[in-house]
Amino acid sequence: MHVLVIGGGGREHALCWGVARSPLASRLSCAPGNGGIARLAECVDIGMEDFDGIVDYCRTEKVDFVIVGPEIPLVAGLVDRLEREGILAFGPNQRGAILEGSKVFTKELCRRHNIPTAAYERFTDITAAREYIQDRGAPIVVKADGLAAGKGAIVCQTVEEALAAAEDVLGGQFGDAGNEIVVEQFMVGEEASFFALCDGRNALPLATAQDHKAVFDGDRGPNTGGMGAYSPAPVMTDEMCQKTMERIILPTMRAMEQDGRPFKGVLYAGLMITERGPQLIEYNVRFGDPECQVLLSRWQSDPLAAMIAAAKGQLAGYEVNWSDRAAITVVMAANGYPGDYAKNTEIRGVDEAEAISGVSVLHAGTKLDGERLLSNGGRVLGVTAQGVDVREAQARAYQGVDAMDWPDGFCRRDIGWRAIEREEEQESEASS
Repeated sequence: MHVLVIGGGGREHALCWGVARSPLASRLSCAPGNGGIARLAECVDIGMEDFDGIVDYCRTEKVDFVIVGPEIPLVAGLVDRLEREGILAFGPNQRGAILEGSKVFTKELCRRHNIPTAAYERFTDITAAREYIQDRGAPIVVKADGLAAGKGAIVCQTVEEALAAAEDVLGGQFGDAGNEIVVEQFMVGEEASFFALCDGRNALPLATAQDHKAVFDGDRGPNTGGMGAYSPAPVMTDEMCQKTMERIILPTMRAMEQDGRPFKGVLYAGLMITERGPQLIEYNVRFGDPECQVLLSRWQSDPLAAMIAAAKGQLAGYEVNWSDRAAITVVMAANGYPGDYAKNTEIRGVDEAEAISGVSVLHAGTKLDGERLLSNGGRVLGVTAQGVDVREAQARAYQGVDAMDWPDGFCRRDIGWRAIEREEEQESEASS
């Protein structure tokens, strides 16, 4: 079959990586793709928001299955358009994608159906928001209602920071995405990412992961789209995964079906593991980036077949097989990210990095200029490695980072630190 992947980031490179190894895929295209995806797929110069162009390409090139990677076309209704054209697609329709498109919608759904999440209130008026923040105190979290490229959630350590954040967001920092805000309780615990494939009625849990949002080592600095990830996440024990399915994922699936919004695609729950168990931070309606990279590294069975089953409503009894090995992705970003950064800087040494056993370099923001590989975004590369445990995977990933020559880029040097601390504690306990 001819498969088309929509998007051009690290997540989409990982998806192409997974699809390319499937015996079901006889042809693979990606719109628009990037410099690394071009090694695996035919990159087509069609923007992910050009629905007419995507449909025309699907008709002309006889595309059988479309995988929509990013949230923007999902929230804008690309799957709806493809379905009207009779083209099978993986991802939620617009009514399902509201779980990511509106934080207010998701928080209200949680409130109605007793899904554990942080206490909150919603505001369009800055005066009311100020009063609520001053009454609740800090730390506290201010969130834009709509899509803000992973930067719309601001953790505020002081009341003054929260008041400024509320004013900035309602004042237009994120455009229409900030017309309404959610102000919520700061939850204490450890974050984890939980993924489930969904077919409208059934939900199949996937492997767990943990990402690193802050830009600098030690979880310092502003939040980003993600500076690295690892899988599995040790905090997500079998018991914690079961609680997440019973208390969060399955009630959400039932609620969406009752509301006439059956959810198909991948449901990504950002969790805070607290003393009371898992609580929902927010939902995404697509694979995470960079979590997708580590998931596809460990996914042993056919990921394309699983996504087709989800799109067709055939997940009942379906199983996915995972490698026992750990995987880690270290994101290399352009100097200055998440603020202003330069594009078109040359990157060398990718082949040398991939010559290291167990290392793959997935592209997020690159383009080709003849034989030269150039940066074309904030998060540019994801150096992904496997190992018997997170410590070994981390060592290999940073070996890959150090094999490259890109003076205009940087990375965090502590990706996976929580998992490695746990591994060392377990070794200490075993030897005592």
